[in-house]
This record gives sequence, structure tokens and C-alpha cells, in this order.
Amino acid sequence: MTQDWIRIHPDDTVAVVTCETAAGQDLGGGLISRDDIPLAHKVALTDLAPGDAVIRYGARLGTARVPIPRGGHVHEQNILEALPPDLDRLEAEPFAAPFVSLPRPDAASFSGYRNPHGYAGTRNLLGIIPTVQCVAGVLNQAVDRIRADLLPRYPHVNGVVVLNHDYGCGVAIDAPEAVIPIRTLQSLLHHPNFAADPLVVGLGCEKLTPQRLMGPERASDVLMLQDFAGYDAMLAAILARAEQKLVRLEKRRRETLPLSQLIIGVQCGGSDAFSGMTANPAVGIASDLLVASGATVLFSEVSEVRDAVHLLASRAASPEVRARLIGEMRWYDRYLAAGGVDRSANPTPGNKQGGLSNIVEKAMGSVAKSGRAPIAEVLAPGQRPTRSGLIFAATPASDLVCGSEQLASGITLQVFTTGRGTPYSLAAAPVIKVSSQSNLQSFWQDLIDFDAGRIISQRQALSQAGQALFRQILAVAGGEKTCAEARGLTNDFCIFNPAPVT
Repeated sequence: MTQDWIRIHPDDTVAVVTCETAAGQDLGGGLISRDDIPLAHKVALTDLAPGDAVIRYGARLGTARVPIPRGGHVHEQNILEALPPDLDRLEAEPFAAPFVSLPRPDAASFSGYRNPHGYAGTRNLLGIIPTVQCVAGVLNQAVDRIRADLLPRYPHVNGVVVLNHDYGCGVAIDAPEAVIPIRTLQSLLHHPNFAADPLVVGLGCEKLTPQRLMGPERASDVLMLQDFAGYDAMLAAILARAEQKLVRLEKRRRETLPLSQLIIGVQCGGSDAFSGMTANPAVGIASDLLVASGATVLFSEVSEVRDAVHLLASRAASPEVRARLIGEMRWYDRYLAAGGVDRSANPTPGNKQGGLSNIVEKAMGSVAKSGRAPIAEVLAPGQRPTRSGLIFAATPASDLVCGSEQLASGITLQVFTTGRGTPYSLAAAPVIKVSSQSNLQSFWQDLIDFDAGRIISQRQALSQAGQALFRQILAVAGGEKTCAEARGLTNDFCIFNPAPVT
């Protein structure tokens, strides 16, 4: 008989069921279900008394609140969550440099758009960045005109993207934390998919002035709508300036480039209990292959990795990197405390339906997407990398904010894992969506790009799935369209703004 459950670590006291399970069902391996257990939820492998450790990934998720018999359903209501790692204690531990041997990839190049400075682009886009939301109405109509009237003349330009946002007006521009949204927009000016040459459109009375955003050397490279006599003049000015940019972009062509010029992001989406067993580990293998080839990979989501930060700290490439990592975690602890909340809203209700019981369990699965490579650098939200390799970009866990902040840090492609399903995508960079289970891929064949559920069904080993994903990343970086990209699906650009609004 086949075994309908998966145990990750020999010390685990719980396993994850691989099918919808009825009470009394023989799950194989001598395990009989005591309850109806939904797909991807946990089953007790031993009798658990109140206070006994609930262990998954070889890590303590918490303790049993009530007696849970062998074969019983283990879920958020009958687990008391474990405390997060103490940052002061972690900081005081002696530093030890990580020693990791990464697998060698079978490819070392991709087809991208060379830029004079920094990383290459995976797409050739006209980027338009407003300084304030007030201009969005005019900009959106201008973009419609650009797509209809101008783009057909420039076949080597992949599209036009406007990153509307809600910053710039009524903001505490000089507040200490205003550095985050301002830096986010400043960093976008250098995005590789925009050839580091976007069109900037302002109004004229916003607090985020062009001088503040761009510096004096680029302040002339912006249109201010209050300089023009009415709607028609505004529209004509935007179209004229856009065409100047399109003329330059049309000259760009894909070239074979080393992977050292590729920068991507990895992110967890609507996770389930399989995510940390299939999708995220497969992404981790692909990430290691990229890093071994010289590429740069960003992973993020502070509140998701906080409860596994001790695992990440042990992979810091230097004491300075470890200190930066702990510092970003400490900043976020204070940020949540100031708002009178904790991380209990993560996992989401959808995550819990998918079998995740608490943030500790989600954290253990989330870190898997970072692979095994040493962490070369830690970035605050919206910062751009200064070195290659695996980089932790400290963003909130919110999918929309995380994706936007990674975009500001320069990613030109994102790999996004999901167990619950989402049509999420970024306008300025393609997003490869990886499903944690085959049921989701079958249900959403036209929205999921890569099925990691093949690992559960043993159609493919984890290492093989990771290598296949690595090859797909290179294909998409080289121009192959993702499902969302082919259907024109994008999400709004969402800036992280912890500063006051006045």
C-alpha cells in the first residue's frame, strides 16, 4: 500500500497528508486517521499530551494545547505557538563563516538587454513613474494613446508601464521613515527593464518634488503638468516625450550575456503546507544554481522569516551582514509593536485552509526558497544591491508590497510560489508562478507556469524539479512569456510607507 503522508525530518512528530482523509482511513505505514483531515493538513505521528512539542522540519512549531492522539488532526486550534528567536541572544552568539558547496549549473548565460551600468534587462520597456497620484488620470489616458498610436512604430519595445502610486501628496516628507518610500521611487529610476531611463511625470505642487526625487542632475528629465495650458497640451507633451524615449529604446536588442548580469526575486504567495516541501525547496535549488553562476537573487518577507531568523543568521557571509539582518528584524519588531500588532495575522485564513497552523511553520517553509547559499548582503526596503549573490531584501510579507519593493531594488524577473492560487503579477517584470501541488496546476492550467507538485507524486525528484525551474527562469529572462504576462495581468504598484501622512 502507498503511504498517503509525508514526514520531512526524522524528529518530526507530525506529517502532512497527501489526500483528503476520512476518519478511520488507513494512511499506510501503520497510521490510521482518527479525524477527517483535509489535503495538506497535519496528522499526529505519535500521541501528544498537553505541553508536548509539535515538531515539523525538525523544528518546534509549538506545543499541544490538548491531548492529540496518533492519527489525529493537528491544526491551529490545538497548538500553542512557539516563541520567536531572541534577537539579543542571537546577536551575542560567536560568528562562524558559512562553508557551502553549491551545485554547478549546466548554463552560464541568458539572452537579455545590456545596460551601460548595472544589471541587464529581461524586458525592453518604456517606464513611466509619476511623482504623485494626482497625475494618474491623465497618465493612464496618455498610456492608452502610447500603446495604440506609438508602440506599433517601435516593434522592438516590449511595452509601456506606468507605476502609479499613492505617495507624494500630504505626506510627512521629512519624517525619518519617509526615507523608505522616497528611496523606493528613487531606485525605480535605475530599473534595468526601463534601461534606467524612465519618463517621470509630476504635477507641480506635490511634496515629493522632482529635485527631491531625482537630484539636480536629472531634474530636467521630468514633465510637470501644471506647466501646460490644459488637458490637450498635457497629453501632447507626454506623448512627445514618450516618443523620444521610444526612439532610444527601439535601438536595444537582446544579447547573450553572462548570468552575472541577471537579478531576480523569489517570493512566497498564498502558501499551503506543501509549499515548504515542494515549491519553495525547488526554488531554493534554482536559486543556488543561479548564485553559483554569478547571478543575484533577492529573497524577502521579514515577518515570514522572523521565526526562522536563526537559520538565516548562520548563513551570513560576514559579521556585518549578520548584524544588518538582525537590525532589520529588530526594526520590524518595533514597527509592529508601535502599531499594537504582532505576526498573528500571518498565516492568512487561506494559508490555514491549506494546512499551515502558525507563523513558525510558515517561516520554516519560507526560508527554503533561499536555498543554501551564504547571504552576501542585507538591504533595507527599496535599496539597490551593491554586490552579487544571495541577498536578503527586508520587505513586509504582503505580496503586493514585497513585489513592489523587490522591483524597486532592481529585480527583472520574479519567481512566486503559491499553494492556494493567485493571478498576481508585476507590470515591470515577468512573474513565474510555481504551484506547490498538482491539483492547483490542473485547476489553473492557464495561470500556473510551473508545477512543483510533481515532487509529491514522485514524477520528478526535487533536484530535477529545481534544475527544470532554473532552465525555465533562463527561458523567461530571455523573452518567453509567463501565463500572466501573455494575458496582460498585472497588480498595482504598492509602496511601503511607514511614515505619517499629514
